[in-house]
Amino acid sequence: MSMTFTPLTPNFAAEVAGIDLTRPLSRDQVQAIDDGMDRWGVLVFHGQRFDDETQLAFSRNFGDLEISSGAEMSKPEENRLRVEMADISNLDAQNRVRAADDRKRLGSLGNRLWHSDASFRAVPAKYSLLSARIVPPTGGNTEFADMRSAYDALDEATKAEIEDLITEHSNAYSREMIGFPKAAYGAEFQDKLRPVRHRLVRYDPDTGRKSLYLSAHIGAVLGWPIPEARAYIRDLMEHATQRQFVYAHTWKVWDLVIWDNRTTMHRARRYNDLTDIRDMRRSTIRGEGMTVQQAA
Repeated sequence: MSMTFTPLTPNFAAEVAGIDLTRPLSRDQVQAIDDGMDRWGVLVFHGQRFDDETQLAFSRNFGDLEISSGAEMSKPEENRLRVEMADISNLDAQNRVRAADDRKRLGSLGNRLWHSDASFRAVPAKYSLLSARIVPPTGGNTEFADMRSAYDALDEATKAEIEDLITEHSNAYSREMIGFPKAAYGAEFQDKLRPVRHRLVRYDPDTGRKSLYLSAHIGAVLGWPIPEARAYIRDLMEHATQRQFVYAHTWKVWDLVIWDNRTTMHRARRYNDLTDIRDMRRSTIRGEGMTVQQAA
């Protein structure tokens, strides 16, 4: 049986059937998934019974793996998973549900803001691959926003205004938005919070399309006063997350969703994380270069 792609919205996200991703793939199968990512930006696969090893093996088909930023900014004994796997859960290292005032729980609430994974790195992420191991009975969906269609819908004056703008991204900016102070990360991790620079408009030579590169991690526009920059970015975020640009995914156990961080934003939705378990495990493909030269 060959792979089939069924659109989930007219222009964005597709469901893929006819393949077992836990087994070794042929070059043609990997290329078909890559081509599907270029076309749809988000791909949904059901019934993929991954463990961590098979998920990482599948992920390596698309490039080098990133080390999880959560693992980088934690003590080794605090990590529940291996460092290549981002722990998108409400569980601690002993598989207990985190308490309401748990520092990691509070920081992870930033995932409920619209963002692009690892835009706080000088070389930002390419693909993210999220596997659902345990899902809550209600809530906990993930929403994805199509940054290519959002760019296309801008008027020509706005496109001209933003064409060469450079933004600054940091994990600290997004966490400060929800009241999580930069100092809470600890003195030893402050260097990892330094802002990096990215273009606001990205161009994909493979598809010939432009997209907005937006994220809650943005805290500044180079050359602009901070209040003006943040108000403008908020306006663009509101435009880019209108319902016509968004696909909302309701998770089932063993779903795998792949998305392209260069052309999408996403956010997690609220669930009762003090009683229900949500165990999601993300592998992330490192990007292929900077979007703009970094400051010295």
